[in-house]
Amino acid sequence: MALDRIEKLLEKYFEAETTIAEEKELKNYFASSNVAPPLEQYKPMFGYATQAKQEQFKATIPLSTKKRKSVVWLSVAASVAVLLSVGLFTFNHYNQPVSEDLGTYDDPEVAFRETQKALALISKSVNRGIESMEYINEYEQSKNKVFK
Repeated sequence: MALDRIEKLLEKYFEAETTIAEEKELKNYFASSNVAPPLEQYKPMFGYATQAKQEQFKATIPLSTKKRKSVVWLSVAASVAVLLSVGLFTFNHYNQPVSEDLGTYDDPEVAFRETQKALALISKSVNRGIESMEYINEYEQSKNKVFK
């Protein structure tokens, strides 16, 4: 009777339909010494969990400190490089002469012509952008026709 129950549990186990309690029952059965001879082949499969629980890692792991020293030196070198870069930038930036030419004009007519040139350039770019937006209007009109 017990053999039939164990065989049914094994079938359920291989179909992945067993509960945790049924799996414990199988594990206990195969851990015992009175396993039926036809089921001896499954004993290592269920005994593995018990054996794996008893294993312990006893090897020592060597800790290398050379990497830590190199990381410290690398971070010190990076900090020095950043400080030198900031110092050189500050030194060069503050020691440049200030230019007095700020793009101002004494003659109002010259200033007016230069302003017109600048505004024409901006207008040209804006018009180019507006032309590309016409495709979106065509798309919207087509979409409205299709989805009404």
